Amino acid sequence: MNTLLARLLLLCLAPCGFAGTGQSASYSNPVLPGDYPDPSVIRVGQEYWATATTSEWAPLFPLLRSTDLVHWEHVGNAFRRRPDWASANFWAPEISEYQGRFYIYYVGRKKGGPLSLAVATAEKPGGPWTDHGPFMSQPAGSIDAVTAIHENGKRWLLWKEDGNSRNLPTPIWAQELSEDGTRLVGEMKELFRNDAPWEKNLVEGPFVQKRGEYFYCFYSGNGCCGAGCNYALGVARAKSLLGPWEKHPKNPLLPGNDKWRCPGHGSIVSTPDGRDFLLYHAYHGKSFIYTGRQGLLDEVIWADGWPSINGGNGPSVTATVPIKFEPRELTQGFTDEFNDPKLRPEWQWPVNNEPTIRIKDGALILSVAPNRSRDLLGAVAGLKSMTGDYTAITVLDRAGLEPGTQAGLSAFGDAQNALGIMLGDDKLSVYRRQKGKHEVVATIPAPPGSRLHLRLAASEGHRFRFAYSTDGRTWENAGSAVDLEGNYLPPWDRGIRVALTVGGSEDAAGRFDSLSVH
Repeated sequence: MNTLLARLLLLCLAPCGFAGTGQSASYSNPVLPGDYPDPSVIRVGQEYWATATTSEWAPLFPLLRSTDLVHWEHVGNAFRRRPDWASANFWAPEISEYQGRFYIYYVGRKKGGPLSLAVATAEKPGGPWTDHGPFMSQPAGSIDAVTAIHENGKRWLLWKEDGNSRNLPTPIWAQELSEDGTRLVGEMKELFRNDAPWEKNLVEGPFVQKRGEYFYCFYSGNGCCGAGCNYALGVARAKSLLGPWEKHPKNPLLPGNDKWRCPGHGSIVSTPDGRDFLLYHAYHGKSFIYTGRQGLLDEVIWADGWPSINGGNGPSVTATVPIKFEPRELTQGFTDEFNDPKLRPEWQWPVNNEPTIRIKDGALILSVAPNRSRDLLGAVAGLKSMTGDYTAITVLDRAGLEPGTQAGLSAFGDAQNALGIMLGDDKLSVYRRQKGKHEVVATIPAPPGSRLHLRLAASEGHRFRFAYSTDGRTWENAGSAVDLEGNYLPPWDRGIRVALTVGGSEDAAGRFDSLSVH
């Protein structure tokens, strides 16, 4: 594939289309297909910049750029690896601009401690980003920070105390920020907490918009994630940032529907013509947790002192475009033939298990860290799955596979839960790993040849079938033609990744000539 074309691949797949031209044209949700929880967006001149939760995957916090809020390009990441102070749970990055400087307030878990708020700064939204470490660590945990300008002109920070982790209420707090935005000053003030029936055990994900005489705080309530989620988005208003706050009597403002489930936790950006758009996440009604919480866009309509979104009917399927743009053909799926010596920013790996990744002579060389060499999944390099039905194909170069080394293709939840196909010691193995127990489902002799094509076919997000080929045209099922069930794969806060894997021996390394996901 042409390198420039590969670079210009947009994240928008088939579900994110458009029809017509000009301001009357429409787009379809999602605008960010795949696992993009807790999205945050700002406008910088004629561009829009967004980021999202990465949880237990590195690099941390994608940097996404758009000129129309519909077509997005993944241009970089805030951090290549986790900060030294934190161990896990990299959630809810909120990007903002203040006096020409850019900030990302985010969540991480302190080593041996609670969920904490931290901040990074940059001179440009594309970085480089400098981490300033944690500045708020309540015993119950502190998450979901966002800035707001007080009526006196001072910048304040709002966040949630994670009381639901201890069966306690979940106050939304506010406190003034220092001039440089890296620490808190003065006293904490509680704005409101979960006290409405629909909110159940929490309110979280605040975002404040000033309009007319009111501050409006958009927030989410109820269970965010996993198969039992019941998330929704509400709004409250106040004439002063510190309250008293009045919750909308028609909350939730944005409930789920048949197409999109458990919507919430977003931020609002205004277009040059004064329209307001909410970028938020939701689960697809069919691919659900397996694809993860995807990025959706809907306009915020104002009337009678309150906002509404899609008439209270939940996330839209299609809507009028925010910005006039020229129609363009959307590139379907993802292909990387490793023609560029620099790794594309879409690639991810487990945050606490960074492999060695090199691109050389048109191949990705994946090597395990020394302390992971005996694990059959010791090195992992993955991509978000973006729909429930897809086919992933990699070409594995068999030359250089050391005895005992296993290299392959996986539907990957985390290190404890995966499904996949591996080549090693002239055998192909289909395996299932659940709660750390690794079980070989089928083993067959590997066919001859210097390169082997491996294929993973997914349906409904959780059913998988594996095959192999020597030429990429004629395929044989690996083991059984029966789909393997992968409904146990995604962790509660993440979607499934399509991953290249290597492991099983000292200095294990695998050479992959390409990966396509369509």
